[in-house]
Amino acid sequence: MIRDEDAQFHPPTSDDPAQDPRLWAETNYFGLYAGQDTEQPVNIGLYALHRKTIGMVGTTVSINSRRVREPWAAEYWDSQNLPAPDSLLDYELLNGLRVVCTKPNQVWDVDYSDPAAGVEIHFRYTAIMPAYDINDPDQDPLAADRDMAKTWGHAYAGHFDQSGRYEGEVSVRGRTLPIDCVATMDHSWGVRAERQTSRLSWMHAHFGEDLVVHGLFDFDTRNGPDGESPLRLTHGYLVEGGEMYGLSGGSGVTRRRGLYPDRIEIEVSAGDRRIAVAGDALTTFPWLSQPGVVGHNVLLRWTNDRDDRVGFGECMDFIGLGELGEIHSR
Repeated sequence: MIRDEDAQFHPPTSDDPAQDPRLWAETNYFGLYAGQDTEQPVNIGLYALHRKTIGMVGTTVSINSRRVREPWAAEYWDSQNLPAPDSLLDYELLNGLRVVCTKPNQVWDVDYSDPAAGVEIHFRYTAIMPAYDINDPDQDPLAADRDMAKTWGHAYAGHFDQSGRYEGEVSVRGRTLPIDCVATMDHSWGVRAERQTSRLSWMHAHFGEDLVVHGLFDFDTRNGPDGESPLRLTHGYLVEGGEMYGLSGGSGVTRRRGLYPDRIEIEVSAGDRRIAVAGDALTTFPWLSQPGVVGHNVLLRWTNDRDDRVGFGECMDFIGLGELGEIHSR
């Protein structure tokens, strides 16, 4: 169960002597989008990976509406290593990022300013659901059988996902758009190695506050950069009619171009509730969340088998650099 105090830094812990506590990390990711009713929707990501034990925080800020293979080919990309703050509840970094959690695990006010680049991002995130603890069997039907610390390393020993409403404004390169969307954020804490040796597909489809599908899936890369990847659900939830339901099963397939998802089709269930969604990629972006891993990021336009609404949401397919070299060599 996620508590109010989980919005703050956690003391480094590990029951595995092979895990160096100096690699303890706390992360917050705010992923959102704007201009979804235009021909060129913009995908926005703000991320901070705090390594308080060594006094450093790695930050990334991205704004992208294109299909790019280099982060600097997007409208905006910034990545910096900076002195770590003392608190997760209220901090301001030297790169212009300010984060204030006004209600623990429910409301965040986020501001980012880079005047030299003509970039401003300002929004309030308000949760539409409780924080979803993927390690709590009372919330997640799969938690007892699938230890996320073994599936994707100890980085996810503490982790929650949560969907909410983002409201604000983004300005980039002379273009200003209102932010008004339902999207998903997350928070992780645990020992996070710099070299990633497993894969994770983190995705969500938002059709409004009353219908959200969020899932974490296993996949493999044996079919190469342009091959299909079968998907197996690891964790996730369904938000329907104001209620949250932990997913009990799910599978699907991702069709790829150069390892980036091009089309995703999944079917998930939460007890006797079932939904199928399909998404087509609008953007591609190589998100280096940390030095040893690339998140093959896409913003998708989604449909579902319930009604005729169109939804939006991201997919991040994380692959470590060692495996990426092997895939492309093969």
